[in-house]
Amino acid sequence: MPATRPSSDQILHRLSSSEYEIKLKAIREVKNQIIGNRTKKLSYIKLGVAPAVAVALAEANADSDSGANLIVQSAAVLGSFACGVDEGVHAVLDTGAFPHLIRLLSVADEKVVDAAARSLRMIYQSKLAPKFDFHKEENMDFLLSLLRSENENLTGLGAGIVIHSCQTRDEQNILSDAGSLEKLISGLDGSISQRDASLESIATILKKNPGAVAKFAELQNGRALRSVIELTKDRHSRTRLLACLCLICIKNSSSRVLQDIAIKTKLIYILLELLDDSGQVGEEASFAFSSLVAGKEDMQKLAFEANAIDKFYNHLQNCDLHPKRLEGIFLALADLCSKLECCRARFMSLQVLNLLINALTHDEANVRTAACICLKTVSRSIKNLSAGYFMNERIVIPLVRLLSDLCTSVQVAALGAISNIVVDFTPNKSTFIQCGGIKELVHLTKSMDSSLRLNAVWSLRNMIFLADKMCKEAIFMELTASSVASLICDPEPSVQHQALALVRNFVDGCMDCVEFAFAENGIILDAVGRQLKKSSRVEIIIQGMYAVSNIASGNEFHKEAIMQLLFPEEESGSHSFLSQYLHNNDSRLRTSSAWIIVNLTAPASPGAFGRIAKLRSYGIVSQIKRMASDPCMDVKLRARIALGQIISFGDS
Repeated sequence: MPATRPSSDQILHRLSSSEYEIKLKAIREVKNQIIGNRTKKLSYIKLGVAPAVAVALAEANADSDSGANLIVQSAAVLGSFACGVDEGVHAVLDTGAFPHLIRLLSVADEKVVDAAARSLRMIYQSKLAPKFDFHKEENMDFLLSLLRSENENLTGLGAGIVIHSCQTRDEQNILSDAGSLEKLISGLDGSISQRDASLESIATILKKNPGAVAKFAELQNGRALRSVIELTKDRHSRTRLLACLCLICIKNSSSRVLQDIAIKTKLIYILLELLDDSGQVGEEASFAFSSLVAGKEDMQKLAFEANAIDKFYNHLQNCDLHPKRLEGIFLALADLCSKLECCRARFMSLQVLNLLINALTHDEANVRTAACICLKTVSRSIKNLSAGYFMNERIVIPLVRLLSDLCTSVQVAALGAISNIVVDFTPNKSTFIQCGGIKELVHLTKSMDSSLRLNAVWSLRNMIFLADKMCKEAIFMELTASSVASLICDPEPSVQHQALALVRNFVDGCMDCVEFAFAENGIILDAVGRQLKKSSRVEIIIQGMYAVSNIASGNEFHKEAIMQLLFPEEESGSHSFLSQYLHNNDSRLRTSSAWIIVNLTAPASPGAFGRIAKLRSYGIVSQIKRMASDPCMDVKLRARIALGQIISFGDS
């Protein structure tokens, strides 16, 4: 065995020695070998060194110089094991050392307190760290004692606990009401590490919490907020980034705070400048940028004017980008292009699309996911869809391959992009079909994962939007009527909604298309009817009613089938769901219901007179008359068209 490889027997024997010097020397040796060395950490963890060090920590007497020295070295080893290695955090927590380290924070020896605090801070950098229950009074007292301490390691630990454990609005409010914000603000005037920890923990308490933001904005007559703004000018890039993130949390949480255009513009320029940082700050800057502009048209416009797309494009041209940086840039571009056509046009003119296509086959799943999300927002452009920029083999082939990706998030993101691309306003959709796209989508409609089923059905729905009969037949043959019926009755309401929208698009168009609803003895129409009778969700019912309306626009057989669906012989017509929906509070549902009456009473239809007689006997005609003065214009127009058709047969 090589001399450099630790021996289980030797090192464990020395760590458990009863002689102080031998034990201390062994602990120092472990510490020196594992600091910054992941391989050595994992090797020693496998040998069972962590439990031996934890025993040394627990047995040492903090009141003696030798015991304190042993504790300091042992705590350093345990902290090093936990630093940046989840296996190390697991190993340290499994030893039971955590409560010992907590107890050591209250001893008299400052060196011991420092060592324990540093070790605990390392643990709290991991998601595996124990979560603090802020509802317990003793825990809050302990946390506040850390935050008010003059010891930097203790205040840093307190901030770390807040960042790790504060996850809900209730927990934010407990911390805010207990005065933690006031304690954290004092850290903004401290050392670099204190400032950064305070900024991050303040942001954690304020995120998506308007009440906490309002409270923070008023603290010290606004001085606290001004201090954070001032830190965006700090010479340390990480401090500037964290100050920006804190301000973004404040801005996004409240419509009243930080709405000055100068501050908004300043945040954009700072984050674009931070992209140039070659380290972690540069990687995180694009994610911060995303949270700043996501869903906000005004911020996207300011970013466009600041040439943000050009800036991101320049970074993308660097072939050696770290995957995390690449992911962040594509997500930032996705948010930038989500609303404004000018941003999408600039994206296309710079030919960023070529770099995005390359990213679809990247080794890292997160990069592939981000590229798909970006493609989804860029392809929202009707102009670019109409030009057929996306329905080509360079894009379609890698996207279809991603539908069978091993990572579910990649599959979902690819489906999102495909949903937009297949809307394609050009009549030729054969590229997607020839690449095997339909087979993959149909396969995913049977997935056990509801998010995959939902997005697969959504993509198929968009695929057949305004598609010709041949395209619909090709898809229907692959999908089958029984599968469509199953999707209509899916356990997930969101899938039901998209499945009914899929049927609506299938039966829209020429008369032959209506026949899709009657395949396999009308299994699809039966499923639609069941949903319309039992569903309590308006969005689902609206799609179902429009599907029925499209079927009712067909021939006599189709119209009579709809009459039977609406008014089964065994039920009284006055109890029909149609009657209920005609006076529903939702105008969209009243509109779709009125459309059904329009299509059933078309004067050119031979059976219209008989159907009108039935509708009158069921009280539907009386309802239509009242709807002719509906406050909603869409409802009023459809009702008047229906009423005009009914009256043309005579009004009695």
